Amino acid sequence: MSDAVLDRTVAAARRRSRRAGLGLKLRQNAGILGALALFIALYLFYQANHPRGFTGQILIQNANEAFALALVSMAQTVPVLMAGLDLSVGAVMTLCGCIASHLVNGSPGEIAFGLAACIAAGAACGFVNGCIVVYGRIQPIIATLATSAIYMGFALILRPTPGGKVHEDLSWAMTNDVREFAATFGLFDGGDAAWLQPVAWIPVPLILLAIIVLVVWVPFTRTVTGRTVYAIGSSEGAAYMSGLPIHRAKLAAFTLAGLFAGLGGLFLALQTSSGNADIPQAGAYTLNSIAAVVIGGTSLLGGTGSAIGSVIGAFVLRTISFNFRIFDIAPLLQPLFEGIVLLAAVSLGGLKLLRLRNKLEVFR
Repeated sequence: MSDAVLDRTVAAARRRSRRAGLGLKLRQNAGILGALALFIALYLFYQANHPRGFTGQILIQNANEAFALALVSMAQTVPVLMAGLDLSVGAVMTLCGCIASHLVNGSPGEIAFGLAACIAAGAACGFVNGCIVVYGRIQPIIATLATSAIYMGFALILRPTPGGKVHEDLSWAMTNDVREFAATFGLFDGGDAAWLQPVAWIPVPLILLAIIVLVVWVPFTRTVTGRTVYAIGSSEGAAYMSGLPIHRAKLAAFTLAGLFAGLGGLFLALQTSSGNADIPQAGAYTLNSIAAVVIGGTSLLGGTGSAIGSVIGAFVLRTISFNFRIFDIAPLLQPLFEGIVLLAAVSLGGLKLLRLRNKLEVFR
């Protein structure tokens, strides 16, 4: 075989390999891509029909409303990847919001302590959930149902009635765009620096969300503990026989879920400038987080999915409510449409079962 023919053969093999790799990546991320397409379609429809058109203030308002649900959905993703459910994420979010309404105020040192306390409280609640699941050998859905009531009890003790206060400048800066953030704290020439202008319009919540994903979620998935979480969802028995740290992964997963939920509660307190031990709100966030996880392409059977997809799923749910708002549709119909979207997402995810030659593979 001549060198020219050999080169062409090798080049053709490489092209086939790249196409096969691209096809595999598309199949693996089909859920995320589908959720992203749905979000783009819904949001463009919303903006096209908004009476004020597309403005920076509308984008900021939308980002603020979606941020807390996005974080709670990230919290729900981690136990779902292990084929479990965490019914306490809404309660943890509410508890941390109530803590924030007491502590996130005063001097810079007191504010820093309050922020750290809220984050630590969320992680501690998640760690307690993990200990009960691992050492108590109780199913996650049962364990977190019980702890949810306990955390809501603590929240009601802290805030029997809505109230409290968080630092006004911090609240304003964290719920606006980058320009206002810089101007509030006197950074970058008060937000008027020329190099800052291209990103000055971006809402701070979106930047925070990107930072959390890149700094917390992505590194976690690349650790042995993170990969073990996926392995547990695929087959806990096989993961155990492979020598993977099952207990450590479960503890880390629930702790991370509590951390995300705590961050969501902290932001909710900053957004509302108060704390509120609202039981219906906590339940609504928990149920919506499960819906966002499914819409984002994470399988309830465990082992596949990503928190990034759950964030997009949260945006989809919020965009549905945005459309209801501008079209003045009866609020009671919103759960109907959200349920239809959720059912469609679950059904599309279940189509893979029809392609399995051996149906027992779904339990592997």
